[in-house]
Amino acid sequence: MIATAADHPEFALRNLQELLDADKRFAASDEQLLHFYEQMLLIRRFEEKAGQLYGLGLIGGFCHLYIGQEAVAIGLQSALDSDVDSVITGYRDHGHMLAYGIDPNVIMAELTGRAAGISKGKGGSMHMFSTEHKFYGGHGIVGAQVSLGGGLAMAHQYRGDGGLCLAYFGDGAANQGQVYETMNMAALWKLPMVFVVENNQYAMGTAVNRSSAETEFYRRGTAFRIPGMEVNGMDVLEVRQAAEIAFKYVREGNGPVLMECNTYRYRGHSMSDPAKYRTREEVQDQRENHDPIERLKKELNTAGLDDAKLKEIDKGIRAVVSAAADFSESSPEPQPGELYTDVLVGEY
Repeated sequence: MIATAADHPEFALRNLQELLDADKRFAASDEQLLHFYEQMLLIRRFEEKAGQLYGLGLIGGFCHLYIGQEAVAIGLQSALDSDVDSVITGYRDHGHMLAYGIDPNVIMAELTGRAAGISKGKGGSMHMFSTEHKFYGGHGIVGAQVSLGGGLAMAHQYRGDGGLCLAYFGDGAANQGQVYETMNMAALWKLPMVFVVENNQYAMGTAVNRSSAETEFYRRGTAFRIPGMEVNGMDVLEVRQAAEIAFKYVREGNGPVLMECNTYRYRGHSMSDPAKYRTREEVQDQRENHDPIERLKKELNTAGLDDAKLKEIDKGIRAVVSAAADFSESSPEPQPGELYTDVLVGEY
C-alpha cells in the first residue's frame, strides 16, 4: 500500500475539531458571562449609533457594521494575551477594536473624521490602527491583511515573545490568492498564527454557495497541513472554547490553525447596501432564533441575573455610546497641515 500524507503521525487535521466537539462550550464563571454580555452589547449599541450618525451625514465614506457578529470578536479576543498577541482584520473593524477594550470615544471620533480619533481622523471607518494595543488595522484591500498578519506572526516568532497573530478575514476574502500564499508560508515556517474566517454567508452580497466551490472554509488549510476548526460564531462560549484549544496548539509551536466562525450580519455589507439578495424573513429568523446576545442573556437568567438588572446594564451602555457620539460631534476636525503628516516613514 502506498503511504499517504494522512498516514503521517503528525498529520492530524481533525485533532482540534475533535477536541472542540468533545466539549463545545467554555465553562465561564458568572463574572465572565456578564463581562462577555456587556462587551457584546457595547458593540451592538455602538454600531447602532454609528448607523444613525451615518444616516445623519456625520460619518462619510464606507461604513461596515458588525451587528450580529459580536460573539466572534468577544469570544476570540477575550482569550488573547494583550501584552504580546496581535490582531489584524479587514474593514469591518469597529467591533474588533471595542473587543480589545479601546475607548469608544476615540473610535467614534475616528468614524466622524475628527482629530481626536484613534488615527487622527484620517483613517475613518475602514482604517483604524493602534500599535499601543497591538491592533494593526483595519484594511480596505480584500484579503491583504492576511499576508500582513503572516508578517506579524513571523515577528512574534523572530522575537520569541510567545505571542501569536489573530488574522480575521471574511468568506469573500477567502478566495483571494494571497490568503493561500500566507497559509503555505505560515505552515512551512510553523508561524504562530490563527487564520479566522468570519463567514457571515454573503460576502459583499453573493451567497457562499454561489461564489465558492468549497463552502466549508475550515477545510481550506488541508493542502498546507493546517488543522481546521468549524465553530458556531453565534455562540460566544463556543467561540471562546475554540480559542482556548487553537491558541494552546499554536503557542506550543505547532504552527497555524484555520478557524471558520459561522456567523450572520443583520445589516447589509455596508451602510449603502440595501441587502436585496436575501429575504426579510431570513434575517428575522436569525435575530429571533440565533442572536448571540439573546443567547447569552438566557445563560445569565439561568445564572440568577434578572431582566431588570440586564436592562440597567443596557441603559448604562447606551449612555456610554451616547457620550461617545457627543464627544465625536464636539471634537474639532484635523488641521489642514495633517494632510502632510504620517505619509511616509522617515526613520525606523
